[in-house]
Amino acid sequence: MIEVPASSKAVDSNVAFVGRQPIYGRSIDVFAYELLFRNNEVNRASFTDGDAATAQVMLNTFVEIGLDHIVDHHLAFINLTRDFVLGNYCVALPKDRVVLEVLENMGVDQELMDALQRLSKLGYRIALDDFVYHESLKPLVEIADIIKVDVLELDRETVAEHVKILRQYPVKLLAEKVETHEEFEFCRDLGFDYFQGYFFCKPNVISAKPMPVNRMAILALLTQLQNPTIEISQLERIIQEDFSLGAQVLRYINSAFFEMPKQIDSIDQAVYMVGTDRLRTWASLLMLARIEDKPVELFVTAIVRARMCEQLALVHHVRDVDQYFTVGLFSILDGLLDQPLEDIIPTLPLGLDIQEGLVHKKGSLGMTLDCVLAYERGDWDSVLCHGVEVETAKAAYLEAISWTSNLVPLLKS
Repeated sequence: MIEVPASSKAVDSNVAFVGRQPIYGRSIDVFAYELLFRNNEVNRASFTDGDAATAQVMLNTFVEIGLDHIVDHHLAFINLTRDFVLGNYCVALPKDRVVLEVLENMGVDQELMDALQRLSKLGYRIALDDFVYHESLKPLVEIADIIKVDVLELDRETVAEHVKILRQYPVKLLAEKVETHEEFEFCRDLGFDYFQGYFFCKPNVISAKPMPVNRMAILALLTQLQNPTIEISQLERIIQEDFSLGAQVLRYINSAFFEMPKQIDSIDQAVYMVGTDRLRTWASLLMLARIEDKPVELFVTAIVRARMCEQLALVHHVRDVDQYFTVGLFSILDGLLDQPLEDIIPTLPLGLDIQEGLVHKKGSLGMTLDCVLAYERGDWDSVLCHGVEVETAKAAYLEAISWTSNLVPLLKS
């Protein structure tokens, strides 16, 4: 599917990448999203006024896409450059919806301090990104509302020392680049207020820890649902025997989301209307939604990945787009079930292409998933290296976010 070298692609300089990364509160609910922007021409060419061009891209993105579409009702963290701040572009952003991130290395002088003071007095929240404390930055700390500490860059002793020093100021502390559950627990115990990173997208593997019974039951049912040789009668029986699942499937399919031409009253009708492959995909979604001790955002991530994989497959007119949806959805199984993917996937009766795509990122399925993961990380160069058009990737991602925001409430109801 994705196989055209990026070098052969003509890139539209008027198209900007836009992505998001969640920021969690202490209760592991989503507090905000950091927005990731990139305009290809700005990042790849030499601009006389690159900051002004970046500013224009950002503002156009807000107008073109709409902030609510990207972050819903949450706050948006936005990285700024020195010239963006000094150029007074910030006042075009809604102060009740954004947090302005500034880097300590942007040249802290009186001109910058005055500009940040003005923004603070106007009601804008200021965050310091990739922050490393030293006395000369004290005036900057006194302006800030939130300070982000890179826990991947600093050793634990230094992180703890930063917390001790910064707690003397009325600021909130955000631990960024938190990659493991162990790091999350360390930062939470230190008293950080917010957390950013991929710690919930990875398994919390503890040696000799058995999988909880409810997750074992879910995995067992997923195994049956994903059997490629399953017959229609078997699929109907599996869903009907789990009364709760059967009721959920019917309520789900009869929702306004599907816009069915008539009421569906039985599982066999559902199979007839949506097809075997699609129905078992929806049933798998509903099963995964039963995992209660994981943050909703992890499930959101799984569905966004699934839908974006599917959308990229549709653009390239690929057959069996359900396989692409499955690869995206199951890419988060390690985080949901707290087991490595290489241990989980062989237990499921998935086709070899799906297994290779999930575990080794091989084949068209694997390349598509890898592209989606790169977009999720904001690794735009890797997205382009997969040969995906900028506009295609952006449209697929934004459609996936919109689709997911409408779907998740149904699955959790």
